[in-house]
Amino acid sequence: MKEEQSDSRPVPEKTKSRWRTARYFVVPLLLLFSLLGGLIAGYVIVGKQGLAGVFEWKTWQHVIDLIFAP
Repeated sequence: MKEEQSDSRPVPEKTKSRWRTARYFVVPLLLLFSLLGGLIAGYVIVGKQGLAGVFEWKTWQHVIDLIFAP
């Protein structure tokens, strides 16, 4: 059997640079959106609270106080 030779050419350095730059912006944005989605799902759906409470610092300060209370 003859092995087929792939006609793969090296990817230009400029294309690699674009993907690396895009990855540095896309991955943190996806992480941020997943964090916000989790906060909203947990607070609104599981906790049965209003959506406006998710974005108030007072709410999360109370949660932190409950977790780390002596």
